[in-house]
Amino acid sequence: MPGAGYEIDLLDLSGIDRHNPLKAALAAARAAAAVPRARRRLSERSADVVVGGGGFVAGPAGLAARIMGIPLVLTEADRHLGLANRLLARGADRVCLAFDIEGVEGDQFLVTGRPVNRAVLEADRDRARSRFGIEAGRRCLLVMGGSLGARTINRAAIEAFAERPGRDFEVVHVAGSRDYPELRQRLNEATNGAGYTLLEYEPDMGDGLAACDLVLARSGGSVFELTARGRPSILVPYPHATGDHQTANAEWLAEAGAAEVLADADLTAEVAMAKVGALLGDEARLAAMAAAAQSLARPGAAAAIADEVLSAAGGTQ
Repeated sequence: MPGAGYEIDLLDLSGIDRHNPLKAALAAARAAAAVPRARRRLSERSADVVVGGGGFVAGPAGLAARIMGIPLVLTEADRHLGLANRLLARGADRVCLAFDIEGVEGDQFLVTGRPVNRAVLEADRDRARSRFGIEAGRRCLLVMGGSLGARTINRAAIEAFAERPGRDFEVVHVAGSRDYPELRQRLNEATNGAGYTLLEYEPDMGDGLAACDLVLARSGGSVFELTARGRPSILVPYPHATGDHQTANAEWLAEAGAAEVLADADLTAEVAMAKVGALLGDEARLAAMAAAAQSLARPGAAAAIADEVLSAAGGTQ
């Protein structure tokens, strides 16, 4: 955050472990102790409005705002309200939802979509394909393993598309820091490594999404990047995500016809090759899925949330 030009105040917090009562109690105690510090920092900075991002750090800061009478705007990125947002929503001036959530009603709720990095919206396809050495007319698969990595996806992808013959498309694979060394060694030894670009990390996914024709990935917040670029996808939800929200996110795209969904336990190299090969070989299906993804896009999400923040702050700029 400081590197992006923002000042930062830190709170001593940890997430609530739902499987360990002792750790959960300690996390709750830390959260309670953080409220007075959050109040002090908000007072010292003369805050006009507080914006909560839905994570556990939003709890103490949001509660401090309510106690102090400071306007509170919450954002929810997933297809269900997280714990912090459930506790704070009733006293919030506005709750900006990425999705229309069944059973969530009230004047404070507004579906805005989720903001997407401008680089994703503005990335140029020709420039991106040139960067990755993709020739005109060649199909491209983007594999996203996340910032740390999605081990099931990473290993299935490298085995299916680099270690076996038969691939007739390019691959751009963002592996994440945890699995990158292993995958780099495997790619170096692979028999089908040509046309396979392996990256450890990308600060944004603009070039990857611009260059590709199909995406194989998890289904966290990146689903909104897929819609922003109108990209068909094969989604493998992380099975241990809180509230199984990744499955809900993936089903949102699948219900619209923009994605196919695979259970993590079902993803193998054989399945990956079969699914990817079938979709990349079906131009009409790809086009229909791309159009379906584009229909779900909310490119004005960031501006809509900003408007709500400014409104809650009384127009302060």
